[in-house]
Amino acid sequence: MRADAQRNREKVLQAASAAFAAEGLGVPVQEIARRAGVGTGTVSRHFPTKESLFEAVVLSRVEPLIDRARSLTATRDAGDAFFEFFAHMVDQGALDRGLAEAFAGAGFDMEGAALKAGYDVGATFRELLTRAQQAGAVRPDVDITDVKALMFGCLTRERGQAEPAARDRVVTVVRDGLRAHPAQAI
Repeated sequence: MRADAQRNREKVLQAASAAFAAEGLGVPVQEIARRAGVGTGTVSRHFPTKESLFEAVVLSRVEPLIDRARSLTATRDAGDAFFEFFAHMVDQGALDRGLAEAFAGAGFDMEGAALKAGYDVGATFRELLTRAQQAGAVRPDVDITDVKALMFGCLTRERGQAEPAARDRVVTVVRDGLRAHPAQAI
């Protein structure tokens, strides 16, 4: 790829990344091109479909998430690893609306795209849950679909508000509800 083409591709990715993070996956390609300072034809040459642009942006976010899960698995007990990853996913979704929408499956199969790139996000999260349940830290009647719904519920509370204290409060309530033996009220 020529140097100018590579620069334009990077400008498009940066503009798309910022736009999707702030406004979600519904940002039009024309707006991304405008923010990147290129024409829509330039965007289309690098990313023939809007989905291919989503994929490039979202996949750039997936690898650090997988790395975080692996690190937590290696350094924390099973319950702490699961709960810390859950809170991290909520934090990342609050910071990046596009990532949250991708994980929610809002018109884009993020897990399928990640799997094609060698990142099995679903299996990683399921493994953390299973390990936490086997360790007795998470109630056994919960499955990964429940966990994702709770994660998205935390993010729904966050929409329109950038209140980390409110987000932390909701995550704490969810964490207590997921525990095999919830903490007793004082």
